[in-house]
Amino acid sequence: MTYETHSDSETRDVARALATKAKPGEVYALIGDLGVGKTVFTQGFAEGLGIEDIVNSPTFTIVQEYVDGRLPLYHFDVYRIGDVDEMLDVGFDDYIFGDGVSLIEWADMIEDLLPPETTYVTIGKDVTQGYDYRRIEIS
Repeated sequence: MTYETHSDSETRDVARALATKAKPGEVYALIGDLGVGKTVFTQGFAEGLGIEDIVNSPTFTIVQEYVDGRLPLYHFDVYRIGDVDEMLDVGFDDYIFGDGVSLIEWADMIEDLLPPETTYVTIGKDVTQGYDYRRIEIS
């Protein structure tokens, strides 16, 4: 599926709709350059799960847990990891094979650790289409 959005609100709407169908144990790999809206997408996804907490990128903690929604949400940001072993140190397998949904920003950095059934969400921008334009591909 491919979506084109023209605002943060529209990007959140795409993610919110996706989250309404999410099931325990699903993993979403968020791929895209710095500033394309991976965290905005995650915020919308959290809203779709009924999570009311403020969702920010967990850049310095690797993972942030949100447990007050329909399903727990495990939000990873692996941009700053030095070695994939750091993921194992935070209990990565327990999260991705657990009862919640995992969203992983910069997931291409740990692709070897992702389960085969991972859903890839690639977000790109094209400034010729406008500053807020995003192309979201879900596969």
